[in-house]
Amino acid sequence: MQRLQAGTRKTNQIDLSLATRAVWLSYIGGCTQSEIARRLKVSPAKAHRLIALAHDLGLVRVFIEGEPEECLALEEKIATRFGLKSCTVAPDLGPGTDQEQSEFLAVGAAAARYLVDHLASSKAHLVGIGKGRTLSAMVDHLPVMDRRDLKFISVSGSLTRSLAANPFDVVHRLVERTGGEGYFLPVPYIAADAAEKEVLLTQRSVQDMLALARQAEIYLVGIGAMTPDAHVRQVGMVSDAEWKDLCRLNAVGDLMGCFLDASGRAVDSTVNHHALGLGIEEMRGRRVVAVAAGGAKAKAILAALRTGVITDLIIDEQAARPISEMSAEGDGTGA
Repeated sequence: MQRLQAGTRKTNQIDLSLATRAVWLSYIGGCTQSEIARRLKVSPAKAHRLIALAHDLGLVRVFIEGEPEECLALEEKIATRFGLKSCTVAPDLGPGTDQEQSEFLAVGAAAARYLVDHLASSKAHLVGIGKGRTLSAMVDHLPVMDRRDLKFISVSGSLTRSLAANPFDVVHRLVERTGGEGYFLPVPYIAADAAEKEVLLTQRSVQDMLALARQAEIYLVGIGAMTPDAHVRQVGMVSDAEWKDLCRLNAVGDLMGCFLDASGRAVDSTVNHHALGLGIEEMRGRRVVAVAAGGAKAKAILAALRTGVITDLIIDEQAARPISEMSAEGDGTGA
């Protein structure tokens, strides 16, 4: 009898994991049942039953309440390794017409669920917001809610060097979704040089916004990677000469405008003295939620984790797998 119960329990866990993955593919990935069946290597009838099972178990609401077993294992491993309060690994939606877009879809949905749950269970009223495409994807999945008590404040410069509006700034859209108030830091993400930074920081409006940002109860920030398509490079936040210097110094990514090496230490570049916004150390000891998508960001995410500032992490399977492997190996950098 015990052997039969153990076998039944194992089968149920497998079905639960498949059902969870099926509804992720359906509701977040936009897959048809035939596509789900093909990706999960089950019959179309089984795919239909898995989605029905997810509904019966209450997994499908505005968000999907659950992750596949493999994601849960990665979450536990990463959270334990870095002492995180929480780690969420969004399921891989599988190959599609746009792999990058599918990564943003999954992580954006997971981050939206996290934010809604946190706002409902905490007394937080002031939320510090970073920038990036993944945070923008989070707002895409955020439901409309009546939270006029909320305030959202940019914690880094909201403009590019050309003073054009940052297309991925999320504060305005958060205000639209919640009815709350939004505050912007009216300076570039990274100043052109030390002189420009000094002038901008003397502005009363900038000082007031930074003072408000320091009072936030929770911060949601993105992580940038040193890839050819990096946003900071595409919009000219760093020059070609600065980019080459950062690469020469073995920078792997940036957190809040601070470019880090693989060990999580700031590289010795002049760019790291030009960021406008809260510094990493000003957030230490607060709730800092990092949201990032894609395997290409694995090294950058690992470096950010090694700063010890991040308390919560929301990523996808493509990033979680190499992070889990690299952190287990230590890759010679320590932590």
